[in-house]
Amino acid sequence: MNDFKGKVAVITGGASGFGKEFAQIGARLGMRLVLADVQQDALDATRSELEAGGTEVLAMRCDVRKAEQVQALADATMERFGSVHLVFNNAGVGSGGLVWENSIADWEWVLGVNLWGVVHGVRTFTPLMLECAKKEPGYQGHIVNTASMAGLLNAPNMGIYNVSKHAVVSLSETLYHDLQLIGAPIGASVLCPYFVPTGISQSQRNRPDDVKEEGGPTLSQVVAQAVSDKAVSSGKVTAAEVAERTFNAIRDGQFYIYSHPQALGNVQTRMEDIVTQRNPSDPFAAAPQIREMLQAKLRQQ
Repeated sequence: MNDFKGKVAVITGGASGFGKEFAQIGARLGMRLVLADVQQDALDATRSELEAGGTEVLAMRCDVRKAEQVQALADATMERFGSVHLVFNNAGVGSGGLVWENSIADWEWVLGVNLWGVVHGVRTFTPLMLECAKKEPGYQGHIVNTASMAGLLNAPNMGIYNVSKHAVVSLSETLYHDLQLIGAPIGASVLCPYFVPTGISQSQRNRPDDVKEEGGPTLSQVVAQAVSDKAVSSGKVTAAEVAERTFNAIRDGQFYIYSHPQALGNVQTRMEDIVTQRNPSDPFAAAPQIREMLQAKLRQQ
């Protein structure tokens, strides 16, 4: 996809982080934008900012865990703009802790947003885009699913997040192959960022009441939060830079998008472990101080 002017982009998690940066680039390219988010004040502020620059914006509060709300987003998009060309299934939340200490509410929340949000986006918008392609000569479309380097690696004490993101990578690769199989004029990409300052480490601020955790966090969850806060806040690659790379990948038809390609050595080691049937290598081999810190804190239990 290389023609963006006048085209329609749908962005979940569109009020902050990567989503807001995608929207700002889309606005510069002359796109019409559909923004979805659960944080109403941030959504309103982003919409106002973009509209002040002359961009047409439809902003809707949408909990991507809910199929009916994603469908309502699609219906509103078609009613307002009549088509959709670019979809960013981007909404995501972060959470950690030892896997046996995550509650049912934790799993329902993280998988609900990170995985089911993408599932609902793919199931709802892909058929819609295929219909648009039949009616629009020269149609070009693209779907970007936001996963994570955690979808390619398995660091300890963040299993619930790893599981959600591995599933998104698998879904995205399959989507790519399925679209190729039917010869659709729609591309697909998976975005796998590492530690980028986006606000995801503060996801608890938007945790819905129906999956609120009862009682306080466990020690492992407290430690995971502290590590995440430090890693994300100290990230040198910005969300704006990642968004630029993402749009470049869309133009080039590139599937895998990385914020930190230098981290792929760890991915290669993991793949070699699988192929050679070695036991899993230490994901902190290059940063043993992180493992030592985790061990020191968690062995206090």
